[in-house]
Amino acid sequence: MEHDNQHGPRINLKRKSPENGDHVLSNCFTLADLNEDLFERVLSWLPTSTFFRLTSLCKRWKSVAASESFKLACSQIPMRDPWFLMVAPNLNQSFVFDSSESSWRRLNHPRLLLEDSNRGCLPVAASGGLICYRNLAGNFIVCNPVTGSCSELPPLHLAPHNQSLSAVVMSTSLKHQASYKVVLVFGELPHLSFKVYESTTGCWEDETALKRKVDDISMEYDSADDNVVYFLSKAGNVVTSNMQRSPTKQYSSVITNRDGQQIVYFLSSSGTVVACNLTTKCFSEYPRLLPVFCEYSIDVVECNGQMLVVVLSEFLESASLRVWSYDEVNRCWHQIAAMPPAMSHEWYGKKADINCVGAGDQIFICLNSPELCTYILYDLATNKWVELPRCCINGRVIDFMSCFSFEPRIEASV
Repeated sequence: MEHDNQHGPRINLKRKSPENGDHVLSNCFTLADLNEDLFERVLSWLPTSTFFRLTSLCKRWKSVAASESFKLACSQIPMRDPWFLMVAPNLNQSFVFDSSESSWRRLNHPRLLLEDSNRGCLPVAASGGLICYRNLAGNFIVCNPVTGSCSELPPLHLAPHNQSLSAVVMSTSLKHQASYKVVLVFGELPHLSFKVYESTTGCWEDETALKRKVDDISMEYDSADDNVVYFLSKAGNVVTSNMQRSPTKQYSSVITNRDGQQIVYFLSSSGTVVACNLTTKCFSEYPRLLPVFCEYSIDVVECNGQMLVVVLSEFLESASLRVWSYDEVNRCWHQIAAMPPAMSHEWYGKKADINCVGAGDQIFICLNSPELCTYILYDLATNKWVELPRCCINGRVIDFMSCFSFEPRIEASV
């Protein structure tokens, strides 16, 4: 393949001569010979990281990035390999793990987030190609981390009795990346309500109360039950069941769309999973995975439209990291994956904290303790656990607290 500074790569088509088998040049053309529409459609299938590298090849490729028709072509691509936005304390730059190339990347921090009023902004939710941040004043900013475009949402007007924020989730339209919603769940059990921001209207909807589901199964588990999964804890240690320490995960939650019903899942202060059905305007608590006095760390993730729970616990003098799904029909938890003991054992006695995020078939897990910091990528489809290399910038290793999954989409707008 040859190169043309004005038109990009030149592609040679050759065929064998029937007499001696030598290659004979039969045709030669460049991508410039393609009409603009077809040219943009071809480029839209490139991985985002590859496309940005290739924009330096020629002027035409560089101009495509700003083309509205190219962004429309990109929006037709059903799925991009996820990037994981990493969160570290006291950083004014963004770092991502690019799953398509298994490498770390540095992104420019969006300008709006560098303003004095937005110093200390933390990411709290993500969906599609967008990340939602919350500043110290409690206001929200939606950003495309690839392009740097940002938009600050209107200030919230909450009732005085409903200032306790329990969950923040975000959802985007698969067909229209510019259409998104941010959902907030407020209150303490059993007094919960939710509020929704719709990008199509540009405003927050009225606050809506949630009622406890009539057949809430959590009411059946006030005492020990055979369907509840228990593990032995370390003798003599009695600690809180929810050990999450990362500020970015205090609103850890996911949203699913099942049978036309949108459900938000989050962790209560006692470590139980709460399901809030926004369609029927009711909530329920799932049975506890571990006893209240057991030492463990827990997080919720969403994979392929399903809510899963990741738990790091200690069992028989070893640490165990497992993934669970909930059987709605039989009303019980099922283990669907477990980290190999050789990988999880080193976390025994480390009082580690896990912060996880799902993306398609993948679960990205940040394990943090005062002694260790590790990042694991688990693939549900292949049942493979892979420890990722550390992020090293200018010879300095950077540790992260948590991460958020998004698709690198240049067409996602705010």
